[in-house]
Amino acid sequence: MPASSEVKPARERILDAAATVMREKGVANTTTKAIAAAAGYSEAMLYKHFADKQELFLLLLKERLPMVRPRLAAPGWGDLATNLAEIVEQLMNYYAELFPMSVSIFSAPDLLAQHREGIERHGGWGPVGPVRMLTNYLDAERDAGRIRADADTTAAAQLLVGVAFHQGFLAAYESKTSVEGSAALATAAVETVLPGLTNS
Repeated sequence: MPASSEVKPARERILDAAATVMREKGVANTTTKAIAAAAGYSEAMLYKHFADKQELFLLLLKERLPMVRPRLAAPGWGDLATNLAEIVEQLMNYYAELFPMSVSIFSAPDLLAQHREGIERHGGWGPVGPVRMLTNYLDAERDAGRIRADADTTAAAQLLVGVAFHQGFLAAYESKTSVEGSAALATAAVETVLPGLTNS
């Protein structure tokens, strides 16, 4: 038996179990009862830590899927093309892991409506989140003078997120949890979009 210092807290074990069950069954087909059982707890214990399945799903997006970290803390930092390529690559692998979990939500209108209401109740952005995040980053870079004042940052964000989404979908279709050659694919996408944002 592992030492007490090696045993994960209940919250972490439940999140681990949620990630496993949702990847195997999809969010729509996952129940809190199944998650609790996989974690070795009762459903009552799960509800001591989490309000519902939607909150669990949101926390998985934040804590268990590949992190997407735009350099918003320091606009103007580093090479703009490199920064954007890193973000797009992170998004590709984020979507590759997200698809198997989330695709079942779209299997019926009532399931989708229930999920959408749950995400809104917990303050999540839903699918528009990555576009907003990347638009915010591009706006910060525009404020720093590295993107033209008249550039359409929302359109650019939609294009780059669209590339990441498509590559993530293709990877998930092949039962892969990451995108092969993601760095090169992300760089090519940025090289295509970036000239429309800058003066160079």
